[in-house]
Amino acid sequence: MDVKKRLPKSGLKGKSAYKPSVPAVEQASRVLLCLGESPNFKMKLTEICKQVGIHKSKGHSILNTLKQFGFVEKDPQAKTYSLGPALIFLSRHVLDNLYYPDIVAPFLDDLAKETNGTTLFGLIYAEHLLVVGKREGNQNIGFSIRLGHRFHITLGAHGKAMVAFMPEADREKILTKKRVYFHGLDSSRLNMKRLRDELTKCRQLGYAQDVGEITTGVNFVSAPVFGVQEKIVGCIILIGTFPEGLIEKYGPKTADVARRISYKLGADMKTL
Repeated sequence: MDVKKRLPKSGLKGKSAYKPSVPAVEQASRVLLCLGESPNFKMKLTEICKQVGIHKSKGHSILNTLKQFGFVEKDPQAKTYSLGPALIFLSRHVLDNLYYPDIVAPFLDDLAKETNGTTLFGLIYAEHLLVVGKREGNQNIGFSIRLGHRFHITLGAHGKAMVAFMPEADREKILTKKRVYFHGLDSSRLNMKRLRDELTKCRQLGYAQDVGEITTGVNFVSAPVFGVQEKIVGCIILIGTFPEGLIEKYGPKTADVARRISYKLGADMKTL
């Protein structure tokens, strides 16, 4: 028997029947995201189907299937659905196995290569920023900042980037402290009016900058990194001797890297 005769027509034409996504899985994923993003913890079937864009019978089948695995719970009296306890187990497993250096490494590499600068990732640790990731983009110019190095949480660009996006009460608590270092290690140089203007600008642009104030001839750009429940966990810092004029180019790049890392760490980018 001729093998070609046993092949489907699509095989004869050289086309693959493979599809990059499974519609049913995609719809189930959208249902879960719909429940997770809703301001109301519980939702009715009609509301879910309307937002996801599926027929009620399809939505009912998907929800029942998710319910079997504990991903969704149903209130039989109110006839509403909510996220189930199985998701707690899954999210706990993800959080327990997060290893920050592995997650941020490729992002630091790309930013260092694009800017020819040094990139750092720091985690908030009490009143300090602890450096847990570093990449050098320029092998001829390096900065003696080792993994494990600690900066004060208010120092320069990274201090402005993180404080700018803190809840107002937390921000004001820091700004009323006697010793803060947004404008250099000499805290007496702090200009509060200028600082508040810089914080406002940072919230608009997504990044903060320091032009030679912390270290003469060295510029810093920084953007905050968020984790679960949109809590600030640290920041990305770009360091280099690049001209001040390039900050308008490198700032958005740094902010974009921070956003992508935040997504990897579980932050809700729609809220941010």
